[in-house]
Amino acid sequence: EYLIIAGGGGGGSGGGGAGGYLTASNLAVTVQTYTVTVGAGGVKGNPGTDGGDSSFGGFTADGGGGGVWSTAGRDGGSGSGAGYGSVGGAVLAGGSGTAGQGNAGGTSTVYSTAGGGGAGEVGGSTTNGSIGGKGGDGLASSITGWSVTRAGGGGGGSSGTDGQGGLGGGGQGDRGTGPASGGGSNGVPNTGGGGGGSWNVQGGNAGSGVVIIRYKYKSDFTHTGWECVT
Repeated sequence: EYLIIAGGGGGGSGGGGAGGYLTASNLAVTVQTYTVTVGAGGVKGNPGTDGGDSSFGGFTADGGGGGVWSTAGRDGGSGSGAGYGSVGGAVLAGGSGTAGQGNAGGTSTVYSTAGGGGAGEVGGSTTNGSIGGKGGDGLASSITGWSVTRAGGGGGGSSGTDGQGGLGGGGQGDRGTGPASGGGSNGVPNTGGGGGGSWNVQGGNAGSGVVIIRYKYKSDFTHTGWECVT
């Protein structure tokens, strides 16, 4: 059984998308060397950078889409939220997610930014200039023996209420309206969480990905100790 999560997208004004999420069980393996790659989280900016891909055994999870400024979101494992829109302006679409790995980011129509998509749901859209879009929630897995949620999208920024980060490591959005503002929150490392967005300053960095492998060691014992992180 494996769980492969790519690095999340760095926050811009819109929330970064979560890293792609792949899992499967009963995978046939042979005695050989397997290469494992764990994707780094994207870096904050305007725009933020995409997350790095993670891979194992020929299966690849796509990095999350990096947050943008005043444009449509970027595509990725999960897409980033749309950037800073304007009253009366065109609707800005969220970036698309990779089929089977994640969801799209939210849309933006006013002076706020949308949440990045998560593995479990689409990022929150914004139609109110004082409320940022919520990051999409991730998915839970019990591959390590207990349930853990990962791959949440980053929340969007606004001029008022910050967009919440998606459950599963997504960073919270930030108003960014004063010199004391630190920008959006970072995504949690080794969850693939997207970086939080910010209304008028840089967002947060994204969380790195993770690869977890669970396999039968003997007929009566399952080994759960292989967790590959950065």
